[in-house]
Amino acid sequence: MICLRLLFGIVFGGAGILHFTHERNFRSIVPAYLPFRTAAVLVSGVIEMLFGLLLLIKQPTNFLKYSIIVFLWAVLPANIYMARKQLPLAGHHLPKWVLYTRIPLQFLMIKLIKKL
Repeated sequence: MICLRLLFGIVFGGAGILHFTHERNFRSIVPAYLPFRTAAVLVSGVIEMLFGLLLLIKQPTNFLKYSIIVFLWAVLPANIYMARKQLPLAGHHLPKWVLYTRIPLQFLMIKLIKKL
């Protein structure tokens, strides 16, 4: 499970950094009905970087695992919005099925986080 923990650490850390280097791309997938979209992207980026760092340096506590799971549930609407609106991912227009595939993958991540 250490490999999985390190993989998630890299994924969360990298995604968090991308929230700052490609903020506009991430802002475009925040549902339009939500206020403070830029702030939501930046705050979620900090949270992802923190999760990534913590996963890289130590075995996660139950509190950290459930914090990550709550976070994944919180960002699920952005993935659904992105798929429904067929928004580009990292500037690339992908087939609709690829965008919808990200949704069950998020549930798989939740299941795997519990096992860390």
